[in-house]
Amino acid sequence: MEKTAKAKKAPVYLTKISRETFDKLKEQILQALVVEKRYRDSSFTASQLAELLHTNTRYVSIVLSVRYHANFSQFVNRLRIEEAMALLQDQRYAGLRIEEISDMVGFANRQSFYRAFCQIVGKTPRQYQDEL
Repeated sequence: MEKTAKAKKAPVYLTKISRETFDKLKEQILQALVVEKRYRDSSFTASQLAELLHTNTRYVSIVLSVRYHANFSQFVNRLRIEEAMALLQDQRYAGLRIEEISDMVGFANRQSFYRAFCQIVGKTPRQYQDEL
């Protein structure tokens, strides 16, 4: 079969949410996660975020996937790692152990912090800190 040059249709999941709802949720997600830093709570879930925003997890997932190319965990871990990197650079926190910084930014345990840090930064938190 020969393919014809037709305009691509929007993915089906995008038809489930209006542009207005999408834009409103994007702003609310940023407010809750970036401004209010709810990601610091290691037990904060996508379900809790959806409940907070008076929506459902499917809509939250659509916004995160389309706008940020990430699922909830990936997005939250990026925010946590960005803050951890800033804390590791900040001399005011030089006396803290890496595990303490992990706790401050919302990771439930050392292993998940190291795994996420390595995936996002490409090195361990200790290697990152040593290179500063």
